[in-house]
Amino acid sequence: MNIEAMRARLSEIEQEYDSISEQLMSEEVLKDPRQVTKLSRAQAKLTALVEARHELQDLDARISEAQELEHDSDPELKAMAEEELAECMPKQEELLEKIRRLLIPQDPDDDHNVIMEIRGGAGGDEGNIFAGDLYRMYVKYAEGCGWKVDVLEASESEAGGFSQIIFEIKGHDVYKALKFESGAHRVQRVPKTESQGRIQTSTATVLCQPEAEDADVEIDPKDLTIETHRASGAGGQHINKTDSAVRIVHVPTGITVNCQEGRSQIENRETAMRLIRSRVYEEYRRQREEAEGKIRRAKIGTGDRAEKIRTYNYPQNRVTDHRIGFTITQLDRVMEGRLQDVIDALQADDEKKKLESAE
Repeated sequence: MNIEAMRARLSEIEQEYDSISEQLMSEEVLKDPRQVTKLSRAQAKLTALVEARHELQDLDARISEAQELEHDSDPELKAMAEEELAECMPKQEELLEKIRRLLIPQDPDDDHNVIMEIRGGAGGDEGNIFAGDLYRMYVKYAEGCGWKVDVLEASESEAGGFSQIIFEIKGHDVYKALKFESGAHRVQRVPKTESQGRIQTSTATVLCQPEAEDADVEIDPKDLTIETHRASGAGGQHINKTDSAVRIVHVPTGITVNCQEGRSQIENRETAMRLIRSRVYEEYRRQREEAEGKIRRAKIGTGDRAEKIRTYNYPQNRVTDHRIGFTITQLDRVMEGRLQDVIDALQADDEKKKLESAE
């Protein structure tokens, strides 16, 4: 995008920002909390660009004035103009680059919390154990970022780890950091149960979805089928005499959620509704983007569970992300939650592709 196109786009964005401000002052909007939330969120995403435009306008004015004085016959004024230009021109160039990056289309869900689901895959018990390792890796990363983690549903494996675990991570720009984690994660190591020291390859699948809020999607209660049943688990765990487990089906999409780990039917129902809302939101977004002829989400890979995205090789202390050809020989640190180098590489590659497509 050339400079004039950028300036024109900034003008449009400020007009949009002002329009939202007017809407937020109208009585009709103020009566609708859902609309207020939606508009406030939209305006917040434009704030940085509006502020950058004002900063650019100030620099433009300073540069224009200095360029006029540069041709003045007074040596002192001419020297002052040259000094001003020497200060302002690099600042303008730096600011234009910042604006260019801010204008890259952002994922509207970047500021959302996430709901992650990890399942043990190929490799039997070892796949479940690895699912547990991945869960702990994400928890430690989240703690390092100051985020909060809550387990929503978990099915522990007898050998250790989880056959399935669903958890929520709350914090600032969580989805922006973790949205590239969806897919099949492969581990290569010697299982504890392997007596001959042979390396085994196992997998676990990760699904990372933005947590939908009330303002994101409206679900008609008539579209939901809600059933209760008795919770049950392996080895007789969680079996009770009341119908505390809750199953919800969203009839239009066929999406089904079953929750039974909560202490009560009310708790399980609340968890199931949060899960169904996020999954319906994701499905509607997928349908909308397909109808518009767009690639599903501007992200690396499809996020499909079957897509092998990363290998964790324990003998070589190596982690490789196959989508971008990134390798780091610090697997021990990565498993302790020090994921930032991997996340930074994925985000940089995504930004690079978006910049190229915008040119």
